[in-house]
Amino acid sequence: MMKQLARLKFSQNQLRVPQGWQMPSGSAGSHWGRAFKPEEKSTVPDMTVPPLFTAQSTNKYHTDQQKKLTEIFGGFIDSMCDAICATWQTWQSSATMVGLVITGPVGMGGMVQGPPWTPQIMAQFPPKSPQQKKYIDVMANVIGTSWQTYQSSITSPGIPFWPMFAAWALAVAPMTPNPAPMPFMMLTQVAVPLGASMMKQQMVAQLGDPKAHYANELFDAITDAFEKCFQIWQTTTMITKVMGTGPVPTFAPPYVPVGPVLGGVGTMAPGGFV
Repeated sequence: MMKQLARLKFSQNQLRVPQGWQMPSGSAGSHWGRAFKPEEKSTVPDMTVPPLFTAQSTNKYHTDQQKKLTEIFGGFIDSMCDAICATWQTWQSSATMVGLVITGPVGMGGMVQGPPWTPQIMAQFPPKSPQQKKYIDVMANVIGTSWQTYQSSITSPGIPFWPMFAAWALAVAPMTPNPAPMPFMMLTQVAVPLGASMMKQQMVAQLGDPKAHYANELFDAITDAFEKCFQIWQTTTMITKVMGTGPVPTFAPPYVPVGPVLGGVGTMAPGGFV
């Protein structure tokens, strides 16, 4: 999905190549018409949908440039999106939530831990040229840093993971998983660092090259697609495998047959975000 979204966003720039070209008129137009063989004047452009670039004419040299740029930038978009998605999948299968404080049925606080994104993205997308390496390094660094900042904001405001802990009939509750998945959106979280506009601005600043070919369009396409995919992931992901244990200090049989689990600890096992 991310690849399709990024390509669609990039295509909305309606880039025509060669940039700034106009059909010559007058004597220049006559010379232009005589400069090419008939078979060079009418050629088939790249038909990629949506079109990443549009040729200014059917002249062979225009369609050749359009095809080459579509191959280069389309390939970059696909490879970067694949690298991000593979990194995301690795993080999701490895991430844990630790330090939840159990008070009866709810787990408070805690923090999410997971592997860093930047080196993973770079490892998934080896560059083919020095210029491509600049783009990859900037995008991997910004996305990785933004995700780390977002991850550090995630905590539980008091989610009732263990309803049975409200009245437990033993002196100690053994390690117990949450019986029902809970929506990820119930967690307190600050997603501002993952906004497309903010990440794009950071990428442009870190690249520091206003003449870099189509960098703005590329950064815009990737960050926009990432933000859209994140919003879907954020609202559809569930929390599972949250293990809780702790004492029942109010338990004093036979006078108090049940009591809430208090002061226990909760931890989500790796792979709990599904």
